[in-house]
Amino acid sequence: MRLPREDRYDLIEPLLPLVEKPSRYLDHEWGAETDQSGPFHVCLMYPDVYEVGLPNMGLAILYRTLNAQPGMSCERGYLPWVDMADLIRERDVPLLSLECSAPVASFDVVGFTLAHEMACTNILESLDLAGIALLAADRDEDDPIVIAGGPSVWNCEPVAELFDAVLLGDGEEGIVDMCACVRDGRAAGLSREELLRSLARIPGVYVPSLYEVVVDETSTRWGYARPLPDTPAPEVVLKRSYADLSQSDPLPQTIVPYMGVVQDRLAIEVLRGCARGCRFCQAGMSYRPVRERPFDQVVDACREGLAITGHDEVSLTSLSTTDHSQCAQILHQLNADARERGVRVSIPSQRLDSFGVEMAAEVGGAKKGGLTFAPEAGSQRLRDVINKNVTEENIDLAARNAFENGWRRMKLYFMMGLPTETDDDIVQINQVADRVLEIGRDVVGKGPKSGVSVSISVAVFVPKAHTPFQWAGQLPLEEVRRRQQLLLHSCPDRAIRISYHDAEVSLVEAALSKMGRAGLRLVMAAWRRGCRFDAWTDQFSFERWVEAAREVGLDLEDIAAESFDLDARLPWEHTSPAVSKGFLKREWRRAAQGMTTADCTMETCAGCGVCPTLGVENLIAGERHAAS
Repeated sequence: MRLPREDRYDLIEPLLPLVEKPSRYLDHEWGAETDQSGPFHVCLMYPDVYEVGLPNMGLAILYRTLNAQPGMSCERGYLPWVDMADLIRERDVPLLSLECSAPVASFDVVGFTLAHEMACTNILESLDLAGIALLAADRDEDDPIVIAGGPSVWNCEPVAELFDAVLLGDGEEGIVDMCACVRDGRAAGLSREELLRSLARIPGVYVPSLYEVVVDETSTRWGYARPLPDTPAPEVVLKRSYADLSQSDPLPQTIVPYMGVVQDRLAIEVLRGCARGCRFCQAGMSYRPVRERPFDQVVDACREGLAITGHDEVSLTSLSTTDHSQCAQILHQLNADARERGVRVSIPSQRLDSFGVEMAAEVGGAKKGGLTFAPEAGSQRLRDVINKNVTEENIDLAARNAFENGWRRMKLYFMMGLPTETDDDIVQINQVADRVLEIGRDVVGKGPKSGVSVSISVAVFVPKAHTPFQWAGQLPLEEVRRRQQLLLHSCPDRAIRISYHDAEVSLVEAALSKMGRAGLRLVMAAWRRGCRFDAWTDQFSFERWVEAAREVGLDLEDIAAESFDLDARLPWEHTSPAVSKGFLKREWRRAAQGMTTADCTMETCAGCGVCPTLGVENLIAGERHAAS
């Protein structure tokens, strides 16, 4: 029996003085949707705390989209921090939505954002606190339909059985279709099974219960999923792609929180998709094609958003903002607007091969904070392997342009454990950083008063589904640690600050990225041992994950290090971002040969298959040029 929909703020209010940051649980922020009359109700859950989930662009887009539909209302939900989670469990208080403090279990649809693999245990924690059966197969007829979507759906098999349906790709249209299907199906008296079959007929919707897992000589040990007989489930579910970004709301994030949040600034999505073709990058493969938002729309959205939210910073977000064909013009106009208001315009990360003199002058405006670049690999050989298409000349020129235009702090992102990597590639990471530091000292001067600093951050490579490196294994844990020590001890200058990601977290992420549905046993065992907020350093427990794996007869290192045969049927091939397997194989072989592939928005079509398969195309607002 589904819980009644009613305001139960009276249950949560007495707990607020007992927890850290009670403002996480307050409703009615400025800019939130206050009319939640429905009669069809959706709760979008972000499986992390409020301050992490509130800035999420995807959730904000869907929130605005659903609340704009007649007869539909959409509220938000976040996972309470451990203190509040323990309290509400102890006092038998159900997980509540934010806007109306209604039990999450009382909604017609509950939708989860799959942001990354390390949120798996948080999904279980959220469902349990809400009083919703963990497994879709165990839910009653009138329980909420639990759906998921987001950037980490491309191998959702380890958590697939938690969801009634999963939306692949862009959500602006798909989420409305799904909710309308549930609304109309319930009104027509359809059973839960009939409702799921109806959802499976919607393009881009994957219904896990309509597939069976087969392990045979053509598959990996995790098997592959195929549709059950006599169901409408397609053999391969292709993603939804929103064809023209200019037709979407350019200003979905207008809620002003009561507390400080991560990325506490106005964010405007300036383009979607990336065709650079970095072979490790799942987002670059899964968000194709490239769709730019035009100049006027970006500038107008920034002006309006700053006026109504009061932010003093606006971030132009995308996978590769400086690739926008009108980026320099946009920055020039925004800086002109912001000059007298004390507003800063920022870009999350800059492409080294597109950071010319004009870009260096415009990024950050008058406020020069830190600048971030991502060479990804230390040597030119390895940058060619991963198809970064960035040269040493690009790096040196970008650094010089930055320092000459007032920047003093530079952060460089790299990865460790990429296919074909050698010790020399690790040593060359430090050589790149040292060269950038010397350029800064040459331009600005030496000594602490110059303010010149260079830091490097090194992540551990995690093979991801639907990328050319999906067949690769991750480095063994001890080898990662050895290379991290090599990185530290080969640094030529103590002024270069080095940080690297936790190898154990990356190991768990890699294991979850490779597994099929059998991975759910591992996730549930870890959660039952107390794993939650695994993306938080102070909450992550590698020991619990190892114990959970041992309990279900698995070995995390063995799973993460496993490589797959190119012809094997992989656990995630029934869900597709429309990038063809043939293209990925070709890119894998080109990587082995150190051959690069050009960006199709600047040169010829690379043959990834997305545009003809989905009937879409790159939409470029101006004219892009390849780096000279």
